[in-house]
Amino acid sequence: MTLRLVIMGVAGCGKSTVGEALSRRIGVSYRDGDDLHTAEAVEKMRCGIPLTDEDRWPWLERIADTLNDSAPLIVGCSALRRIYRDTIRSGAGGPVTFVHLVGSRALIASRMATRDGHYMPLSLLDSQFATLEAPGPDEAINVDIDQPTNDIVAEILGLLAKTLPLLEGTRS
Repeated sequence: MTLRLVIMGVAGCGKSTVGEALSRRIGVSYRDGDDLHTAEAVEKMRCGIPLTDEDRWPWLERIADTLNDSAPLIVGCSALRRIYRDTIRSGAGGPVTFVHLVGSRALIASRMATRDGHYMPLSLLDSQFATLEAPGPDEAINVDIDQPTNDIVAEILGLLAKTLPLLEGTRS
């Protein structure tokens, strides 16, 4: 089985941090979905304008194509709505496992307020939560982010090992 893993959640939940840590831990490449946005979409967000579905469809297709072309792979992608996750699944070339990083608005806002160099302003956080259709246990692994990164990664690996036997030896 080829690993296609999407670390998902609202802006500021730690997708990049967790994705990179997980990548180092299991030796599978990580790709930040932010790098697959068009310059126009990035500028729109930088200006505090939420993306529309029209803005997102080509990006989601690039996410799916990247999973299809480069698996095994871990990708960080907000994947806020079920239809977005379905779009990724349909073009990924194989099964996709989603890991939803879950945290309170207050926790995520505090993290966003202290990060440097990211184009996504704190002002868009409410639109992210408004768009989010939280996946249930039938669709994603849900992990609470109110813990250290190493503990998040260990929890993800433990939960993945139950469904992806190839990861069984990576939990130490």
